[in-house]
Amino acid sequence: MKNNTSKRVRLFRRISLITLIAVYLLILVGGIVRSTGSGMGCPDWPKCFGSWVPPTKVSELPDNYKDIYALKRAKKNERFAKYLTAFGYDKTAKAILSNESILEEADFNAVKTWIEYINRLIGAFIGLLILGTAVAAFALRKQRVIPTVAVLTFLLVLFQGWIGSIVVSTNLLPWMITIHMFIALLIVALLIWLYTRVSPPRKHLSSKGTFVRYALIACMVLTLIQVAMGTQVREAIDQVAVALGNTSRDLWIESLGIEFIIHRSFSWLLLLAHLVLFYLLRKSISGSKLLQTLAVVLLVSIGSGIAMAYAGVPPAM
Repeated sequence: MKNNTSKRVRLFRRISLITLIAVYLLILVGGIVRSTGSGMGCPDWPKCFGSWVPPTKVSELPDNYKDIYALKRAKKNERFAKYLTAFGYDKTAKAILSNESILEEADFNAVKTWIEYINRLIGAFIGLLILGTAVAAFALRKQRVIPTVAVLTFLLVLFQGWIGSIVVSTNLLPWMITIHMFIALLIVALLIWLYTRVSPPRKHLSSKGTFVRYALIACMVLTLIQVAMGTQVREAIDQVAVALGNTSRDLWIESLGIEFIIHRSFSWLLLLAHLVLFYLLRKSISGSKLLQTLAVVLLVSIGSGIAMAYAGVPPAM
């Protein structure tokens, strides 16, 4: 009996780990979509130009394709505006319906279309992986919290798919992209929790473990605040980029306002908090490769921010 339980645990760990890695891959692909400006490569959702296999040439589309998909998105936005109004966000709903730029269609670009289409294919595949994770979790139903969180994660993925359709219908409205990203982070957090929940116990922390936990929580909260401020900076950059016709990238950063200064300054607080965390962890866990990895990731993150600030916001960064 114990052997069967052990096999089920190992199977669930394997599936959840594969799913977690795949979600990180999807986030990376999403970054490529964003940096290449391919977010509207498919003007509709879930199909792409009304087909499950998108076109490769503009000649495959009707002459009035821009009007067709602008009308479809307008109808979807009207339904979305009703939801917003029902929850008391009347001003936001009116702003979406009155913003004519939302319905502006970009010229067909086969490369951008296929980048976005591949992003959607990977997303659909990962949706199946998360469904598989939820199904596998029922083998561990004696721990009710595991199947509950696994099913919740799958439902969240379905909601994320709907949010993705709204991102498209609103023509990449910045705050909708921010919501889309934070839901992705929440999905990652839940998958990490599921994986670690059934993992063998790690080396126990020392008597200073309580301080380590407080430091971890503080770093997590500060990181989320920094990410949130980063999305505000990105929204401001989008506006500057449009105003400059997506040229003169070297002028984008200096055209930003107070949100960039706060975001840049806050990074020092984030670095200080992590230095404290590293000190506590070194006292609690000796020779941890995880600690080294965390340090590298933090330095790469700060380095990429510096590169964007002083090298004209390179798309790769």
